[in-house]
Amino acid sequence: MIRSPLMTVMTDAVMKAARSLKRDFGEVENLQVSRKGPANFVSAADTRAEEILRGALEKARPGYGFVMEETGVVQGTDTTHTWHIDPLDGTTNFLHGIPHFCISVGLEREGQMIAGVIYDPVKDEMFLAERGKGAFVNNRRLRVAARREMSEAVIYCGLPHLGRPAHPRFLTELASVMAVSAGLRRMGAAALDMAYVAAGRADLYWERDLKTWDMAAGLIIVREAGGYVSDCDGGTNPMATLSVCCGNEVLHRELLSLLRRPPGR
Repeated sequence: MIRSPLMTVMTDAVMKAARSLKRDFGEVENLQVSRKGPANFVSAADTRAEEILRGALEKARPGYGFVMEETGVVQGTDTTHTWHIDPLDGTTNFLHGIPHFCISVGLEREGQMIAGVIYDPVKDEMFLAERGKGAFVNNRRLRVAARREMSEAVIYCGLPHLGRPAHPRFLTELASVMAVSAGLRRMGAAALDMAYVAAGRADLYWERDLKTWDMAAGLIIVREAGGYVSDCDGGTNPMATLSVCCGNEVLHRELLSLLRRPPGR
């Protein structure tokens, strides 16, 4: 596993935040929960985890900027580095007692993702990558799956929900993909979906209408695991268009073709 000073900073911060989430998980009835938008909840656990992450990262790397789910954008004096933080990806799962959620932290340098950590505190799985050093889960090297046939592929996706406008488009995409794949899954945590592609547990993943903190860490983890990442229209900058399509080279190309297919064809 990568043991660079940067990765030590990131994993230490994530583990501190995870201790807080572990205490709160399983006691969802006692959490202070407020509505942040249609079908989009924020809990006291979410806010606490973000504060812990920000404090630890600011102390270790003063001056870096932040893009955070709860607090928003915080400009740093070092304009070349930005942390993208999701303190609790899978909040709805968390609040319903579903044990599938994570902490995600990615570091961007001059427009490029250079490091990412995704931690699942329930399963105690730490997915991480640093540019040029490979991707790992705990102490095991990650590689994307080698399947080449869509008929054998298990594909993860995100479903638009209340408050998101992309229902008709997604239904068209869903029909195209369902017709040729082995199965689709909606797990409810975008960062973990990308981590699972890197680990070969899922063959492909696509989702639109994300935020940078949803995908930042996952982008570099998939790439360092040998995967291909684009936006859902084949563009090379998912952080700008806020959509993701990823998998191995062959299936990634096939999925993009399906997503671009006109309705009824």
